[in-house]
Amino acid sequence: MKLDFSGVWESWPSLVHGTLVTVEITAAALVMGCVLGLLVGMGRLSPQRRVIYGICTFYLTLVRGTPLLVQLFLWFFGLPHLGLILPAYVCGILGLGIYSGAYVSEIVRGAIQSIERGQMEAARSLGLPYRMAMRRVILPQAFVRMIPPLGNEFIALIKNSALVSLLTIADLMHEGEKIISVTYRSLETYLVIAVIYLILTSVTTVVLRRIEKVLRSEGRV
Repeated sequence: MKLDFSGVWESWPSLVHGTLVTVEITAAALVMGCVLGLLVGMGRLSPQRRVIYGICTFYLTLVRGTPLLVQLFLWFFGLPHLGLILPAYVCGILGLGIYSGAYVSEIVRGAIQSIERGQMEAARSLGLPYRMAMRRVILPQAFVRMIPPLGNEFIALIKNSALVSLLTIADLMHEGEKIISVTYRSLETYLVIAVIYLILTSVTTVVLRRIEKVLRSEGRV
């Protein structure tokens, strides 16, 4: 069997467009996941506040206990039955962001708990309120420790974004399916798509390693 990439190369504008859409959705979901993860992670550190702790725990259990694909379908196909119709693009970001937020929350919680308890005690002894001590003393140190696991989550999010193509979003996978429907060259098309995803994840890995290297050279990790 001879590989023929000519049809794929001729459709490179579609692949570029799909790649940009993938990056946009991933970036938006990443921001949402980090914000949500920070809030939920902080909420899980307050078991004495039973309502907040219960809501955060329920969210974490529900999201981590069900497949991402099912959650995306619930957003896109389920909400219309409740009278709420959202654009596919929004459903994709919400689905990925909420799913990622559950895993980021555990990264946040673990990083904060890894900070020595004496740091908070020292900050409180200086007269800092709990929230200010958390914001100015604990979180900056915890953020540095979050970088390696967050990097893994970012890479996983890039790969998981391929599922939004099932919501008719014109991402990289969806554009690839359109190319296959015209050229009938599925093997070549999927190989090119795989290479593009590999480039995206590799670039992300290099950037994150560079950040870690800079922080280590400054003696912060």
